[in-house]
Amino acid sequence: MIIEKDILEQYNKNEVENFNIDFDFLQNKLTKTGVNVAEIVNKIADFQVAIPSWALGAGGTRFGRFSYGGEPSSLEQKLDDVGLIHALTHSAGAVSLHIPWDIPSDVKAIKEKAASHGLVFDAMNSNTFQDQPDAKHSYKFGSLNSVNEDSRAYAVEHNKEVIRIGKELDSKSLTVWLADGSSFPGQLNFQNALSKTEQSLKEIYAGMPEDWKLFIEYKPYEPNFYSTTIQDWGTSFMLANACGERAYTLVDLGHHLPNSNIEQIVATLMYKGKLGGFHFNDSKYGDDDLTVGSIKPYALFLIFNELVYGIENNPQNPYPAWMIDASHNIKDPLEDLIQSLEAILIAYAQALLVDQKALKDAQLNNDVVRAQEILQNAYRTDVRPLLRAARLQTGAALDPIAAYRNLKVRENLITERGLNVKATGL
Repeated sequence: MIIEKDILEQYNKNEVENFNIDFDFLQNKLTKTGVNVAEIVNKIADFQVAIPSWALGAGGTRFGRFSYGGEPSSLEQKLDDVGLIHALTHSAGAVSLHIPWDIPSDVKAIKEKAASHGLVFDAMNSNTFQDQPDAKHSYKFGSLNSVNEDSRAYAVEHNKEVIRIGKELDSKSLTVWLADGSSFPGQLNFQNALSKTEQSLKEIYAGMPEDWKLFIEYKPYEPNFYSTTIQDWGTSFMLANACGERAYTLVDLGHHLPNSNIEQIVATLMYKGKLGGFHFNDSKYGDDDLTVGSIKPYALFLIFNELVYGIENNPQNPYPAWMIDASHNIKDPLEDLIQSLEAILIAYAQALLVDQKALKDAQLNNDVVRAQEILQNAYRTDVRPLLRAARLQTGAALDPIAAYRNLKVRENLITERGLNVKATGL
């Protein structure tokens, strides 16, 4: 299914009157406070988030999985689905592939398919957290940290193969996430595991092109429940420094223990020039991978406040690679991704409204009340008309979820692909 611009233009005609009322009100209000509304709308329009190929089908748990029908069963169909999201939002202009599930059989055709949807290939993702059917060596007791030299070499070579595939697709980065760790005390030697991981990452780093970046992800627990070798941002930061200047920490919102101050982690990494990538999701208990902003929207805003400040004030840090890493079992996955994009852009727009000069003055004068008011005034502003203005400007749908349903996208996908199909990579 392809959504043409003229269809969205016709759809928007029915919504534009209400939009104009809401936008004019907000624009007048913000302009009186000195906000450059046009500049903020342009920044929202330019903000792009990568969609991961594994989030396009229904997610699941070890207890079950409930398909929505019409799921993409090939890489080509996955790109078509990201294209649908991008057409509706103009905020999903990149796709992040997971190897070995997304190995293209025809690179030229895949690049043409992506380009037809206005998509580029973002970070490539390796998989050393599960054994594939034809695996020559097992990752059961670790991959990059394994005591088995053959398993380590096998995992390193897999990452180098992912880089080779990414080069053909014009990707410029590799994300490494490890399940390596232990479930019981005494199972492994912490120092040896860390040393082997560092050595393996250095080998992978040495195999990257000069214009590539390495993103090192971390996670405190799961699937191992006693220790994880790269368990926190400090360990990732240390390993990135050991690899070289083109290696960075990747922050995933779900990869923290409860009540971690993620905004402080973001600020520290950007100050040190080592925040490379950012994965958006939300959680109540752990790494829940819930829709972005569905549980902790204020925390997301505070994180974006640090991201916006860092982008403006930390030239030593590269512009971060953004990606959604959310997937759940009981929502239409495309609607879930559209909701996540909305939440991300809302938090971004709110952060752009923070009066950084006034906030700095309040901080220098230890005016805690004033500092809180500045942040919460921005957070409490309904910025959705700014998002709609950006969408109208780029030819996207004013209300992407409503358009998705009115255009019967899921029904059309089921008609095209069938009901009993399952996306790969889950």
